[in-house]
Amino acid sequence: MSLLNSCVFATLMAVLGSVPAASSQEPVGPSEGHVIYASVLNKEGVPVTTLGASDFIVRDGGLEREVTRVSPAAEPLRIVVLADTSRSMEPYVNDMRRSLRGFFREMQGHADIALFEFGDRPARLVDYTRDPALLEAGIGRLFARPTAGSYVLDAIVEVSRGFRARESVRPVIVVISAQGPEFSQRFHSDVLKELRASHARLDSIVVTRRRVPILRDDVRERELTFSEGTELTGGRREDLLTSLSLPDTLMDLARELKTQYEIVYSQPDALIPSERIDIAVRQPELRVRASRVPLTIPR
Repeated sequence: MSLLNSCVFATLMAVLGSVPAASSQEPVGPSEGHVIYASVLNKEGVPVTTLGASDFIVRDGGLEREVTRVSPAAEPLRIVVLADTSRSMEPYVNDMRRSLRGFFREMQGHADIALFEFGDRPARLVDYTRDPALLEAGIGRLFARPTAGSYVLDAIVEVSRGFRARESVRPVIVVISAQGPEFSQRFHSDVLKELRASHARLDSIVVTRRRVPILRDDVRERELTFSEGTELTGGRREDLLTSLSLPDTLMDLARELKTQYEIVYSQPDALIPSERIDIAVRQPELRVRASRVPLTIPR
């Protein structure tokens, strides 16, 4: 999947009425504002970390807003990895384990991480932790189930609701899966509704060597969830021809997440919240990924 060009605005959906009360957040400035977390990469895909407020453009409902502050994102990430342990993932499990070890090591000290599997019904293997030993133990429990099918849409819904309950500020869902049948029996529109309400970023990494007819209802709903969910939340959609690409793909994702900006922009008090937020950078050679988070800065 190609990254968004900076000349093409990243479309981000804000859910009306879903922003938590301002009292749950710490004041970080004298004026009211809203926050977007964004990653900026050059044409080689390397994160760019030297930008300031004058480099970003934020449009809310088509109107440009004043960017009042840009700084490295300081809030800790809260990441859930959803690992496919269905029968379709059996040829790739060892590569998935190896890639997760590198990803967890790279994110050490930057995120609270939980690990779920979704071969059969979604199951949590490791609760949120920064303990490498607990994460390694969770990786050791990842085995493909010969008779199991994928329930990734159920897993996304379950994790999204968990983020809402915890009021997470920088939530991320990373899906690693193979292309096989999907047994969740959910419509993608319902899954995306839960995802938007959680304000989580969705990253989808799929090993596609084994093809499944897109005309099947279950596959179509999963594909629409991955394509629309990553676009709306500023995440990555990666379709890999070989599982040998998993370690490098997850390492690139880790570096991107570690170098996000926190962008604060102002909005008139009387303005009704918009359903569309666009963000870009002024340098045409740079590319941006961004997501809307439920954070309002109080006066």
